Amino acid sequence: VQLQASGGGLVQAGESLRLSCTTSGSLAGLNAMAWYRQAPGQQREMVATIYKGDYTNYADSVKGRFTISRDNAWNTVYLQMNSLKPDDTAVYYCNVVVSRNPYWGKGTLVTVSS
Repeated sequence: VQLQASGGGLVQAGESLRLSCTTSGSLAGLNAMAWYRQAPGQQREMVATIYKGDYTNYADSVKGRFTISRDNAWNTVYLQMNSLKPDDTAVYYCNVVVSRNPYWGKGTLVTVSS
């Protein structure tokens, strides 16, 4: 399974970005798709997860501002990020879990200026 994230960039506080992550390879046995982020000097943290069945889970810090979604075929996962804050600055990684095995894509950098 390969993942390719895109959509990062430099924005001002209050603006929006939409991240996309396209997958290739077999996703038979897919359990969930997710976005994580890692800020400089910080541990990687879960931002948002969407499970088969479309149950979603968000970090408290992004609830009400970020929305995770996916395409009909479960090939692409999106992260709509609104009302961005400087604290959202990080490298964002997409993740899929297939048959309980995690796969990671290369990150995309999001920088939010104040």
